[in-house]
Amino acid sequence: MRKLSILFLCLLCSVISPAAANGKPAIAPPPATATHAVTDDYFGAKIVDPYRWLEDLKSPEVSAWMKAQNDYTRAVLDRIPSRDRLHARIAELDNTGVRVFGLQSFGGRLFYQKQMPGDDNHRLYVRDAATGTERLLINPELLTENGVHYSIDYFQASPDGKLVAVGISPGGSENSVLRILEADTGRDLGERIDRTQFGSIAWLPDNRSFFYNRLQKLPPGAPRTDYYLNSRVYIHRLGSDPDKDVAVFGRGLSASVKIDERDFPFIALPVASHYALAIDAHGVQNEVTAYLAKLDDVRGAATPWRKVADVDDQITGFDIHGDFAYLLTHRNASRFKVLRVDLRTADLTQATVVIPAGDAVITTIAAAADALYLQKLDGGLGRLWRLPYEGGAATEISLPFDGAIYEIDSNPTEPGVFVRLASWTQSPRFFHYDPKTQTLADTKIIPPSPADFSAIASEEVKVKASDGALVPLSIIHRRDLKMDGSHPTLLHGYGSYGITYDPNFDPTSLAWLERGGVLAVAHVRGGGENGEDWHNAGRKATKQNTITDFVACAEYLVSQRYTSPSHLAGEGTSAGGITIGGAITERPELFGAALDNVGMSDDLRAELQINGPANIPEFGTVKNEQDFHNLLRISAYHRLKDHTPYPAVLLTTGVNDPRVDPWQMNKMTARLQAATSSGKPVLLRVDYDAGHGGIDATRAQHTALLTDQFSFLLWQLGDPEFQIQDPGPQSPAGK
Repeated sequence: MRKLSILFLCLLCSVISPAAANGKPAIAPPPATATHAVTDDYFGAKIVDPYRWLEDLKSPEVSAWMKAQNDYTRAVLDRIPSRDRLHARIAELDNTGVRVFGLQSFGGRLFYQKQMPGDDNHRLYVRDAATGTERLLINPELLTENGVHYSIDYFQASPDGKLVAVGISPGGSENSVLRILEADTGRDLGERIDRTQFGSIAWLPDNRSFFYNRLQKLPPGAPRTDYYLNSRVYIHRLGSDPDKDVAVFGRGLSASVKIDERDFPFIALPVASHYALAIDAHGVQNEVTAYLAKLDDVRGAATPWRKVADVDDQITGFDIHGDFAYLLTHRNASRFKVLRVDLRTADLTQATVVIPAGDAVITTIAAAADALYLQKLDGGLGRLWRLPYEGGAATEISLPFDGAIYEIDSNPTEPGVFVRLASWTQSPRFFHYDPKTQTLADTKIIPPSPADFSAIASEEVKVKASDGALVPLSIIHRRDLKMDGSHPTLLHGYGSYGITYDPNFDPTSLAWLERGGVLAVAHVRGGGENGEDWHNAGRKATKQNTITDFVACAEYLVSQRYTSPSHLAGEGTSAGGITIGGAITERPELFGAALDNVGMSDDLRAELQINGPANIPEFGTVKNEQDFHNLLRISAYHRLKDHTPYPAVLLTTGVNDPRVDPWQMNKMTARLQAATSSGKPVLLRVDYDAGHGGIDATRAQHTALLTDQFSFLLWQLGDPEFQIQDPGPQSPAGK
């Protein structure tokens, strides 16, 4: 009798998934994925890749696999109870208030992108600075065709404010086509310049011509990794044929200018300046090489460029006023300092330190007619400072509330500065500082958001990492939160390129917070929150710190009883895929669920992406033995182990992504589905009209994505209103 009972129990265990045994109905398994192992030899190390075939995005088999995965994901997510109600709430919040960004001031006019309630995408407006009269210049929603949406990637007004250059691309691709609009009427002048993804428009004083960056025209069959190589700066005059534009800066034009094929050349031309600064950006590396020429001497390949600064000078920002350039550098100053150099001699060895390094991180400098304005980051909060040109000490300008400065805009011919300020609980507003009255006034361009955050609190703490480093952690939650470990908590992390994760006001976060959820941001190493040393402590050989910092913050949230592992989720986007991928493979038991958004996952193959070569300065290359070992250590795809109980994971990608190829999410999904033994779902969400992580997405797309993510997390983190009560029918692909 006992033997029969044991046999019956064994048979029962073979058909009931762990999820069902834990009280949650099992869902049908995902579509099966074939393996075709490929072995690579890196410096004697044999690395087996079972899903290399999923990299071929032109393959009909890969397309069919992606569709089957997305269909499966939709079938699962659409069965989550209360999802429709959540969608309605997110849509309501997403349609709350007015959003304005990208402000520019030229010719007595203000230019900016704006999204009103009811708008599905941002539109470009111009406003008379004196009267406040506003006009719509272009609505990209009207360009939609064949179900593909268009978005504004960038714009640049002419110095007199009469024209504006606009880059527009389809489907989130960021493959901009440049066009010119009249500011008085919005009339399109008919100019079209393709391959202007990075644009970087610099208008000349005649207001009829400009410098711009253009990608090379690739021959048929060229490798995808050639796409961003060998771009150049051209000069374009309105009405001329762009294919006959003359190149003025770029690789191979001058024997005295050495530019690598992976570099991105630009020209900066501040208003009213007699000088042109040519910038050689080395991929994603923040430190640039800079060249100088008098504007009148810029004449194609014969331009007499003089090198002003090289990578070793560690210049990351600059602006010009009169005959002086102001340079932002972290050389011998992790938190940055500001130099002033006389452009008549352009000798950096004779530069003067006008703002020394301090406790706060200097992140941006902006030259106005009256002074140099500085944006600082002090303990996670934005600060605004002013340095008068005529001498004297820099002084701090008091801000109306503590938060982050998201934009700082000045014009060398106009006094004062514009800043956009926001916090976790305060909606964004644009302020203008008037040096005559020494006042900072609300421009009223952005009205206060009606989203009610009065019941929401934010706190900033520091968490001790495994090596003793203190990692800043932001925590946002309801004021009446009970510290009982029961709250669904979403921990965000990024940590690359020295980018800071600043306080951000997002009305849609209320859909999570008002249910008792907690949102947190781990300011891990690799970011720039504590200066360049913080960046370098999570870069290349030290990249593992990014992951361990994130884990330390997750442990803090559990130990302080905000949440518990079964109620904790982690999230990483783009390079943050390294962060979340590393966290769930290193500590799978610490998380109940995870969101991997357009994430970098297979770091050994990352440099073969369309923008892979540009990212080598940040992550390294498998062509270098030490870099290879560093990359292997942080590559989530290679860290996955069979028969391991991983958390539930929702992975997302857009088929037009120009930054992280969709195959990264393909391979991570397939490998994770095969490796996990938890019985928890691993789902791949594919958007066929989207690019990189919400960039250029419409409001409808943002609402749909957030609904899927929040409902997935609430389901997996145990919210009783979001529990699937039956597994649903088995799909043929899942049998």
